Amino acid sequence: MQKLSERTAGFTDSVIRRMTRISSQYGAVNLSQGFPDFEPPKEILNRLKEVTEGDFHQYSITWGAQNFREALAEKQSGPMGHEIDPDKEIVVTCGSTEAMMAAMMTVANPGDKVIVFSPFYENYGADALLSGAEPIYVPLHPPLFHFDRDELEAAFQKQPKALILCNPSNPCGKVFTLEELTFIAELAIKYDVYVIADEVYEHIVYEPHRHTYIASLPGMWERTISCSSLSKTYSITGWRLGYIIASPEIIDVARKVHDFLTVGAAAPLQEAVIPGLKFGPDYYESLRLKYTKKRELFLNGLDDLGLVHTVPEGAYYVLMDIREFHYDSDLEFCEVLAREVGVGAVPGSSFFKEPVNHLIRFHFAKKDATLKEALDRLSQIRKKMPAGSR
Repeated sequence: MQKLSERTAGFTDSVIRRMTRISSQYGAVNLSQGFPDFEPPKEILNRLKEVTEGDFHQYSITWGAQNFREALAEKQSGPMGHEIDPDKEIVVTCGSTEAMMAAMMTVANPGDKVIVFSPFYENYGADALLSGAEPIYVPLHPPLFHFDRDELEAAFQKQPKALILCNPSNPCGKVFTLEELTFIAELAIKYDVYVIADEVYEHIVYEPHRHTYIASLPGMWERTISCSSLSKTYSITGWRLGYIIASPEIIDVARKVHDFLTVGAAAPLQEAVIPGLKFGPDYYESLRLKYTKKRELFLNGLDDLGLVHTVPEGAYYVLMDIREFHYDSDLEFCEVLAREVGVGAVPGSSFFKEPVNHLIRFHFAKKDATLKEALDRLSQIRKKMPAGSR
């Protein structure tokens, strides 16, 4: 038999999704894969019921239903500082996962270089490799996950085609400041580099931090591919609705890639979510307050247990330091944690290019009762996973 493709040799299956399977195997509270256990807004669910009786069961236009694109353009135009043309500047995708892959394939040719901040969402490295691109990793330095300006410019000097920016960041919860984004934008313009912006947590940002769309900065609309999804904002991760917003020149290419990757996103779900796209500012403020309370509940619980952790500025993830338990492998630690303590987490090493094995990632997008149950189980962590165990 001939050898299979070698393009996947540089990465494994998704560790995040693997930990969900392990959590299910042991009946653990799944704080690994970031999806909520509470319902989407009633307005969306009610519209979904109506849609099942309507004529929405065949293909929509491949780059997105007209009314979906119009509602999305209206929602995003103000915050992004640009009057978005729904017919020329949007592609609707099968989740942000496809949006990011389509953006990468739109920008990168085999052999091109792409800057990736580390830690990073695990798909980014795989996206680059599947596109035939070479990742250039630039560290975000803990505990606040700042980047070093000289290190970043040195990466730009290697003539990359693009930079991937996750803001707010998964897994560390960093929200890039306006000053930081301006510096990145200046480098992108100076070195003629595209920015692929993953902004799925755009509405989950904690005071006093603010999210800024890098596409809204001077000179950046023409070189930014803004990717997002509706999964986190409306608690519909299983619907797999995402999108790319960019200039017409970029969208023309992205549409071709998208067309042959997936043809189109689910037509009935595009229709059903439109009421959500038309929500006013009150919804997004209530969403922020909801997650602010969940962050407080979970982080205070970790503090009460004496467990060392980061404090996210946005998104709904927290990194916990496990050095006191003296495990050489964070993956092994997470497997034992799921089996013996009954809580699912993701090993931090799956997010870092650097040799990091002392961090694990939890998420807190769960009902309060679920978070309290997880904290109750974690109260037994030192008893069931004593320091020095292997």
